[in-house]
Amino acid sequence: MMRTVKHFSLHRIAGTELRVVSDVEAGVLPVIQAEEAVIHGYVSQETRFLGENGFLSRRWLHHWVTLFILQDLQPLVRQLTPSPALSLAEGGSSLPPGGAAALEYRPVVNVYDLTDPAGCHVFVNRKAMIKEGYWDDALAIQGLLAHEHAHPLAENETTQVSRQLNLILSPQSEALSLQSSDLGLRTKDLLTLLADKLCLYAPRELFANEMTIRSGFGEALFHLDQRSMANASLSVAGREELRRHLQQQVASGNLTPQGADLLLLIGDLRGYLDLALEVAPFYRTGRKSDAQELEAVLEAEVFPHLEPEVAQAYIALREQYIALRADLTPPELIAWGEGVLNILAEALAEKGLNLTASFVDGR
Repeated sequence: MMRTVKHFSLHRIAGTELRVVSDVEAGVLPVIQAEEAVIHGYVSQETRFLGENGFLSRRWLHHWVTLFILQDLQPLVRQLTPSPALSLAEGGSSLPPGGAAALEYRPVVNVYDLTDPAGCHVFVNRKAMIKEGYWDDALAIQGLLAHEHAHPLAENETTQVSRQLNLILSPQSEALSLQSSDLGLRTKDLLTLLADKLCLYAPRELFANEMTIRSGFGEALFHLDQRSMANASLSVAGREELRRHLQQQVASGNLTPQGADLLLLIGDLRGYLDLALEVAPFYRTGRKSDAQELEAVLEAEVFPHLEPEVAQAYIALREQYIALRADLTPPELIAWGEGVLNILAEALAEKGLNLTASFVDGR
């Protein structure tokens, strides 16, 4: 079905042409203003900082930006499904974990070409923004847009290597048949998505968040992450429904108690471990008090309601993320990734699942 364009405009911001196309009738102006502020911020400075891996210098290279403000991202999903080779901020030269369908739930997506920095296409998902509570929050919108624009600026050797590697997971558990049953196969798929996100996708997200902070948008990103932590604390309530469902499956003989415990842990790990990707960049940039304030919400309102293995894995994962360098070779990134997978494997081993994995060069 064709979408009706409700808004089209052209703007000139410090030498960058901003083209705005929207099928949304109301509430578009604050998004445009936030995008203008982000472009101004990146154009006005050449981000320079000295890290453990040496001197880095990044500058804004886009001549044009097309900003699509859409009711939802179905048009983008339909376009990407037959052509998964397009570059996305979430996945670089490949789609993010979950494929094109996962984009439907993203508030903002940046599609850009790594080989041609002339411009990019930014898609704002009004439906997802409203669901997450961002649509009427100007500072959160700025944080989202600044993060997305940071992705091409944060490209480095490590992120490039992360796109070359594929991960093959081999989980084994007596509690679940991971090779034959539908439940087992679905569980294996979920673990593969989780491991891919925490391991191969993580460098792109970490460095984009770090670039966002170092480029002057730290307050906006911190505000956005405060909203994320609040959403995480609210989502804990849904865990009780999953626990009751699993208990019913045990009572009906469709699942062993050990299998229920394992599935509950996997749900906890999938739901909350990736928050380390949001907190670690604040530690990496010396904003320790911000990081600790975000973690205080997790410690008080989230972790006490989850399996104890989750908090332990989170702390270890956060330290692994803080230590990530921007100049890793393929063997070095594999070694770092194995450290991430060991953290995940140790948590799952507590519930009787043996997790092994191998990295494959996908070039």
